[in-house]
Amino acid sequence: MVDNKTIRILIVDDHQVVRQGFAVFLKTFPDLLLVGEAADGEEALRLCGEVHPDVVLMDIIMPHMDGVTATRLIRQQYPNIKVVAFTSYTDNRHNAQKALQAGATGYLFKDVSISELAQAIRSVHDGVLVLTPEVSQLLMQASAARAQREFNLSDREREILALLVTGLSNAQIAQRLSVSRSAIKFHVSSILGKLGATSRTEAVTIAHQYKLLP
Repeated sequence: MVDNKTIRILIVDDHQVVRQGFAVFLKTFPDLLLVGEAADGEEALRLCGEVHPDVVLMDIIMPHMDGVTATRLIRQQYPNIKVVAFTSYTDNRHNAQKALQAGATGYLFKDVSISELAQAIRSVHDGVLVLTPEVSQLLMQASAARAQREFNLSDREREILALLVTGLSNAQIAQRLSVSRSAIKFHVSSILGKLGATSRTEAVTIAHQYKLLP
């Protein structure tokens, strides 16, 4: 008997053996119920309207309709359905970015443990974003690289910003780098302008926020 706490799950993967493995796994958790299986995004979209899952475990690379496209369409047509991207492509952060932009509320690799996957499904069902540590790190690195490009700091400016972060004054930075105080003052002014900061303290905060320094 299914109660109100049971989480209905649709599995989407183009490999039958993977879907069968998930089906076996789900039977070990009384609060997780498999309500359907799909071999591609098109079938997943159709089944969402028929079996009404709470959470979709979505493979990313599939024929006919990939997981990113399917995720976007499912979230548009069935906004109450949560989607967890579930993939073995551990080195492709672009897939993670695309899946999250499409509306996925989780991104996991297929080597997670059974208990980790079960907890991730429950968390996503409750509205919590779930990412593997590897994906979180990849996205942070991408964000930092993007920030570096957007702020367009020169090597010298990053060097001076790093010294600002340590709390050194203009005079101390000038002494450390063996340049004039006026040169440091010019560079600090340029840094503040590029960061959109109104003070040294705000510049340091932005540097930490966007991970502009190692």
